[in-house]
Amino acid sequence: MATFTTPGTSEPVPLELAGSARARRRGLLGRDGIEGALLLSPASSVHTIGMRFAIDVAHLDRDFRVLAVRTMRPGRVGLPRPRARHVLEAAAGAMEEWGVRRGVRVTVRSP
Repeated sequence: MATFTTPGTSEPVPLELAGSARARRRGLLGRDGIEGALLLSPASSVHTIGMRFAIDVAHLDRDFRVLAVRTMRPGRVGLPRPRARHVLEAAAGAMEEWGVRRGVRVTVRSP
């Protein structure tokens, strides 16, 4: 499994990669939660229609620098972010815990 870090994480965070169109469409739908985070790539927007829990969403540019972070409740549609190439999703509250905030660079490590 891949992992990611930020300057605010003490240890690597588990990361699922959704690189195919099918995996990006499915995202976190049908789940009751997630351990770690899910990286949708390429992606510039997400929705939470049909989701069972609130999520944190971080939009990343091509260099994995965070452009914006927001919490989305179930049943919402997010607008596309200009310059966003990737979207990082996690359970609500996790991004703050990991230090994922605007301007921070996320480092992704594949297995």
